[in-house]
Amino acid sequence: MILKNHLLFYLIFILFVYCSEFSQPKPKGHLSLEYPTPTYIQKNNEKFIFEHNSFAEIQNTPLGINIFYSKMKATLYMSHSEINNNLDSLLNDAYKLPSKHLIKAQRIPERIFVNNKNKIYGTLFNVVGDAASQIQFFLTDSTDNFLIGALYFYSKPNYDSIFPAVKYVENDIIRMIENLRWNN
Repeated sequence: MILKNHLLFYLIFILFVYCSEFSQPKPKGHLSLEYPTPTYIQKNNEKFIFEHNSFAEIQNTPLGINIFYSKMKATLYMSHSEINNNLDSLLNDAYKLPSKHLIKAQRIPERIFVNNKNKIYGTLFNVVGDAASQIQFFLTDSTDNFLIGALYFYSKPNYDSIFPAVKYVENDIIRMIENLRWNN
């Protein structure tokens, strides 16, 4: 009987000590992501000249150029093709790329770029939603050069969480598009 009383006492004591904490839900907070003010560096590629954010690292690959944002865990993949009577095919492929994300996208607004002086024509696609790629674009001079790009983050697609990073990189992409020059 004494053993049972001691056991009961220890059980109540343990429950009292370990269950006495009062827990409250954490207050709602906002994710605070701060990125450096961009400074841009001009890069002269064999096919084109462009500006990129010094916050990002340029990686040359056999398939093209990657702009790697290590702190954001994101990469902008860019690939150049020469036009050889295949502009229709290249444009068709460029428009198919964002449409592959329609399953997860809420919408895909387009922004058209026309720079007659420097012969830069293209479209930027913002994929709104939990898609694998949030930004895609293509640029062409319609006679010799075709450049396609896509932004990917190395995380599970959660648009609300990566939105600040998407907007930061989008500004870099727009700056690159507006200042791009062909090397021919």
